[in-house]
Amino acid sequence: MTTASATIALDTLGRVFGYDSFRGDQAEIIDHVIGGGDAVVLMPTGGGKSLCYQVPSIVREGTGVVISPLIALMHDQVEAMKAVGVRAAFLNSTQDPAQRAEVEQAYLSGQLDLLYVAPERLSAESTKRFLAQGRIALFAIDEAHCVSQWGHDFRPDYLALAELAERWPDVPRIALTATATEATHKEITERLSMGRAKHFVASFDRPNIQYRIDSKNEPRRQLLSFIRNEHSGEAGIVYALSRNTVEKTAQFLVENGVDAMPYHAGLDAGVRARTQSRFLRDDGVVIVATIAVGMGIDKPDVRFVAHVDLPKSVEGYYQETGRAGRDGAASTAWSRSGSTTPSAPGASARS
Repeated sequence: MTTASATIALDTLGRVFGYDSFRGDQAEIIDHVIGGGDAVVLMPTGGGKSLCYQVPSIVREGTGVVISPLIALMHDQVEAMKAVGVRAAFLNSTQDPAQRAEVEQAYLSGQLDLLYVAPERLSAESTKRFLAQGRIALFAIDEAHCVSQWGHDFRPDYLALAELAERWPDVPRIALTATATEATHKEITERLSMGRAKHFVASFDRPNIQYRIDSKNEPRRQLLSFIRNEHSGEAGIVYALSRNTVEKTAQFLVENGVDAMPYHAGLDAGVRARTQSRFLRDDGVVIVATIAVGMGIDKPDVRFVAHVDLPKSVEGYYQETGRAGRDGAASTAWSRSGSTTPSAPGASARS
């Protein structure tokens, strides 16, 4: 990497994203990828992973192709990029033929900085042939733990992403995840053929999040008391295991004056989209969601994450609680006793 390239990256950070400096390993990761190197990045939720591929995608010639597992998250990310002037788009099943054609033409004519696609779409030969007609700046494999059968969110189509190295050997790849068990880290490296990649493992300590477990009593009343007494009028996410519990908990909170909305896979896609949009846009909204949905929402000022039911893995618990306090301000991860409690927050990241 040249000093000139580092200067361009820092200028892009300030001009586009409004930050004065990189933090942690971001500068080194970005320098490495801009220079054409592969990278495996293990960084906590809220640690700034996205900038590690967004900045190189803007700086390098061509379009950064981002593989993302959630359609809703793609939409949010594209809208966020457009809001700061980045030329971004996605290709997924929600688009009609005319919309897809418009995005494809923008890519082929070099008018996109970032293009988001799902792993299922990228595994199709027709998509690969299409991408080969344009100029690719890099491949960013987000939520890379989905390639690992040790992970809690395994996606078979991620296994096909190893072919990217064979098909585009000169295009840098960056795999990113906040799930950092030793087994997952090893499997990401092997299954994505990233043996030559440089590895970056950031500290998984989140000192701004207070982890709390209250003794079991009346769970909904306890939750309401927690929100009223500690986070009244603030944004939060409440996780539950079943759709029924989600619906009843959201209704209970609304009846008691909390601006809450349910979110689960059984709801109409339009309802889910409107719920996510309002949560991102408005202040003080609480979403009650099933753990299975994943809630891939990048909202910096989530002041609390509460679990009325705990996820089945430490990785899931860590990722979900990590959605609190992405802005670095004081936040709370609250749960109640009575369920099997995962080991200490971040334990999986340190193993």
